Amino acid sequence: MTFARTRSTAAAAGAVIAALALATACNRDSSGTGAGGDKPAIGIDLPRSDSDFWNSYAQYLKDGIKSAGLNALPLSNSQNDVTKLAANVQVFQNSGAKAVVMAPQDTGAIASTLDSLAARKIPVVSVDTRPDKGDVYMVVRADNRAYGTKACAFLGEQLDGKGKVAELQGALDSVNGRDRSEAFADCMRKKYPDIEVFELPTDWKGDVASAKLQSLLAQHPDLNGVYMQAGGVFLQPTLALLEQKGLLKPAGHEDHITIISNDGIPQELDAIRKGQIDATVSQPADLYAEYALYYARAAAEGRTFEPGRTDHDSTVIEIAGGLEDQLPAPLVTKDNVDDKTLWGNTIGQ
Repeated sequence: MTFARTRSTAAAAGAVIAALALATACNRDSSGTGAGGDKPAIGIDLPRSDSDFWNSYAQYLKDGIKSAGLNALPLSNSQNDVTKLAANVQVFQNSGAKAVVMAPQDTGAIASTLDSLAARKIPVVSVDTRPDKGDVYMVVRADNRAYGTKACAFLGEQLDGKGKVAELQGALDSVNGRDRSEAFADCMRKKYPDIEVFELPTDWKGDVASAKLQSLLAQHPDLNGVYMQAGGVFLQPTLALLEQKGLLKPAGHEDHITIISNDGIPQELDAIRKGQIDATVSQPADLYAEYALYYARAAAEGRTFEPGRTDHDSTVIEIAGGLEDQLPAPLVTKDNVDDKTLWGNTIGQ
């Protein structure tokens, strides 16, 4: 059995403004409260504010809360700290939340928090990341293994199956970092054995990525490809480093380093237009926010779903402990970078 729901337009998600501001004092944001009145209260934790992608997601959330008139408790921000996330969730429980939205960055350490919520019968919507253990009402996520496979296929084709590639990995204690890394490695090993891959774990930190890439370039100045698992934190430091070293050659130049990223932020799209990078996989920040709120409201109201195709171009699958709605994440190159359906081309309009 599938379920039907008409995807809202960009207007229904709320008019998104360009200025992105997240209050960090006490990890609380009173602007997140909707005008829900007697509607079920929803607790929402933002995972971090050091990434353009997550800041965009936060803005989509705030606008969606307002446009839908949801009864959202003041937003919290766990700042990539699972201890803060647990504390923020405790505040939601004490405040009467009937559902919780979170995006745990450490997917292994969140199990006890999920168990606490389950004991209180408070359903959880997990955005972008799938907890390693524990019950969830719904995971709103794209297929992260597909990210790694798409990146591998693109680099493999662009490099004609030969060369050296740096892989700026995310945190390997995150299911996303593992999925992208494992899929990329599997694809490279099977399809492009003559490409040498240098795996550089970064814990999703741009400064770590830049430092490791700099060291790698000192040893392998003939590097001709880069896979950035998160453009929101890796794009600017990577471009700055390559420019500093005189290696930021435009696409088409014989010494151009082929770069593919993940996220789909406006800055990545601009970099594709300029020929600085070649492609990205657009992770749907707008849909993450839209369906996080949709499922949170459905959970608070006691509605249920089953695996199957949806009417918003995705598939709900069964996972250990719950369900996952796998949203579409298209590959973006110079050929479709101006597509108006890409969230990176519409945010702020």
